[in-house]
Amino acid sequence: MSLQRAAYELLAESLAAQGITIDAVVATLKRQQIETPSWGYANSGTRFKAFAWPGAAVTTRQKLDDAAMVHRMTGIAPSVAVHIPWDKPEDGDYAAMCQYAEQQGIRIGAVNPNVFQDDMYKLGSLGSPDGSVREQALEHMLECCTIMTKVKSDVLSLWFADGTNYAGQDTLRGRKRRFEEGLRLVYNQLPAGGRMLVEYKFFEPAFYSTDIPDWGTAYAWCLKLGPQAQVLVDLGHHAQGVNIEQIVAFLLDEGRLGGFHFNNRKYADDDLIVGSSNPYELFLIYNELAGAELADEEPARSTAQNVAYMLDQCHNIEGKIAPTIYSVLNCQEAYARALCVPRARLAELQAAGEVLEAHRLLSDAFRLDVRPLLAQVRTELGAPADPIAAYHASGYEARIRAERGTANASGGFQ
Repeated sequence: MSLQRAAYELLAESLAAQGITIDAVVATLKRQQIETPSWGYANSGTRFKAFAWPGAAVTTRQKLDDAAMVHRMTGIAPSVAVHIPWDKPEDGDYAAMCQYAEQQGIRIGAVNPNVFQDDMYKLGSLGSPDGSVREQALEHMLECCTIMTKVKSDVLSLWFADGTNYAGQDTLRGRKRRFEEGLRLVYNQLPAGGRMLVEYKFFEPAFYSTDIPDWGTAYAWCLKLGPQAQVLVDLGHHAQGVNIEQIVAFLLDEGRLGGFHFNNRKYADDDLIVGSSNPYELFLIYNELAGAELADEEPARSTAQNVAYMLDQCHNIEGKIAPTIYSVLNCQEAYARALCVPRARLAELQAAGEVLEAHRLLSDAFRLDVRPLLAQVRTELGAPADPIAAYHASGYEARIRAERGTANASGGFQ
């Protein structure tokens, strides 16, 4: 018996003693899916500089090729989010783009409108005081609703840079009403079965007021819009010390958690590799998600089973494809540990007020070495046991560097 198999069997025995069947954990992990972002494969950077990376994708087809490579290495990244107009086909043939993705073994995921980069949006998009600007933003978002049908997407992912920099710059109640009107018009044009995910951000690039500053604002608007509107949680969009897992638990229980943009931050919206700065936080978030998936309560259970898990990261100095693979693996590891939490025993300790023992039980799950478990999952999925090593050995990086060269800028960043 190999050392890896022996470690797997030992973990299986340990979990069985706590009432957890390792075969059930493996089956659940094989259903996990993490969507990667098209823009993550292109050159990107901070507000100050976008560093060109050899081989970074320039065209949408190149981004799809890279996303397909990540899926081959991990087995759990079958879709790629697109950003319009960054990913608009030159010939306008979205059906062909969708077909190309499917030929590479992946599919198009969330459609993300861009209503923040053009000069006309300097005072906002749906919140702008200029009616003509609001109309153009609305037209673009309605165009993206049409694109969803063409690329077989069921998610419209909305983030806005709207806000003000100075007190008195605009009427805050007026901006709220403009947003509500615009979101309602977009919501009414969603394709059948489509969802609108509303993202929030407490500051930047607006530094006095942000039009969707927190999860409560996004949640309130989603309630007004209807059941197909849900909140999108970006891990980098919170102030220091915010308890994100509590937000996740609340939205799960209300049936309004729609998706994630996974990343990590040390200070603000740093867009670092998810789990790189605070892996315990990522585990605790997944603990709430896994707990809801395994529970009998509705709507938490069905909501958890329909969450859109997406990466949204800015790989500026560490490469493009390898860090995306690493991000997917970090999500896989956090989820695996969350599935290994002995929930019946945890509930007993919580009900008995055993504070320390409940905390220790959860912390012990975080410390589990789940690498043998994940190696088994990857083997059954037909993916490499060590995806990062396999990627480096594949020669893909050297090939795209030779074929693509180094572009000055792409992916929407300048």
